[in-house]
Amino acid sequence: MPLARIPILNWLLVGYAPAENQRGFLERAQSQSQGDVDVTVAVLDAKESQHFFGVHMARRGIQPVWLRITNRGRSPYRLSLLDVDPNYYSAHEAAAANHFSSGHRLWAFGLLVWIFLPLLLLLPIRVINVRRANRKMDAYFQRHAFRLHPIPPGGTVEGFVFTSLDAGNKVVHVRLMGHGDDLQCIFTVPIPGLKADYLRNDFEDRYRPQELVECDIPDLRQRLTQAPGATSNSRGQREGDPVNLVVVGDFPMVLSAFGARWDETESITLATCLKTLRAFLTGHEYRYSPVSPLYLYGRSQDFALQRIRKSINERLHLRLWATPLRHRSLPVWIGQVSRDIGVRFTWRTWNLTTHRIDPDVDEARDYIVEDLLRAERLELAGYIEGVGGCDESAPRTNLTGDRYFTDGRRAAVLLSPSRTAPKFIAWT
Repeated sequence: MPLARIPILNWLLVGYAPAENQRGFLERAQSQSQGDVDVTVAVLDAKESQHFFGVHMARRGIQPVWLRITNRGRSPYRLSLLDVDPNYYSAHEAAAANHFSSGHRLWAFGLLVWIFLPLLLLLPIRVINVRRANRKMDAYFQRHAFRLHPIPPGGTVEGFVFTSLDAGNKVVHVRLMGHGDDLQCIFTVPIPGLKADYLRNDFEDRYRPQELVECDIPDLRQRLTQAPGATSNSRGQREGDPVNLVVVGDFPMVLSAFGARWDETESITLATCLKTLRAFLTGHEYRYSPVSPLYLYGRSQDFALQRIRKSINERLHLRLWATPLRHRSLPVWIGQVSRDIGVRFTWRTWNLTTHRIDPDVDEARDYIVEDLLRAERLELAGYIEGVGGCDESAPRTNLTGDRYFTDGRRAAVLLSPSRTAPKFIAWT
């Protein structure tokens, strides 16, 4: 390497130059009002956070969420940061995760370190510059953080909450605690970059207006018991996993209700297949891995969500299909949910492997109900007849040969647009 190309000066002279005036993320800000309080939220993508804060925060798994809260009432309010993200980072913690290092980049020169050994005498200059840049970073993060002070009557507070990294859509729950009352706003904020599977589907206009059917609860229950009992292959020739879930709510409501606990899935492309293969071979996490298609009403799922553990081989995933049914003008989705508990060899797939599902498929179905109850996003919940029961001694099989047993019912849930206590939960 020519001497002129050795980046020794860049190594020595560490600079921290955040772009405080780059606030393009505010163009995507969302606002809501509750009582006498106005709340505005914006979520930064990876490039925006890198420009504004001067470091690549996404590589550290950190995502800044900008909040502005105006209190037009007569009593103070306090923001609950744990409701925004129970694992949020403090300002100094987020800065420390992105600090420049004093010496590790020295080894990037390899054997040239020994050729230019006298330059090691300049290491103190590097150390001084790094400490100066890191102190500047600490002060910058602290200055722009949302401070946990009461928001006084007539006051406005704004700043960043440093949250865990999400892609696709991020659900931001803003809870303000006051004297004797709590105010809550739930935002579902799209973040550019993720090529989610639902982007290829126009399910909002899946049915013509004259095809939509408004139903009350008895009529809805009757119609849903007549829905297909199981998914199928693309030709509709063989039955797959049981259709064991019904969700009532519009698409933003579904994303919001499942929120930070579930992730969207990417479309199946060469790039995502390679990412999936890498995660499969290494046992690493891939939060947005594609979900294989199952078929209902002659088409694959309209969208899917998943909740994974540390390994891609263990996850809950649900698939939903839009129906022409409506309740209170809200779309009715029918779907399938199961739990992957491992991987096994099979001749029935192109890649010779498949996820092995938990044969007790009712557990995954009931997990959905428990999860939504815990999130306080259920208004109504019940169970209706579905595929029909089969016990462990005489199980059915899905398309890849996995056995399953079930009581034959499907869970039906009516989502709430905000946190609420459920009004009714029962077997029907």
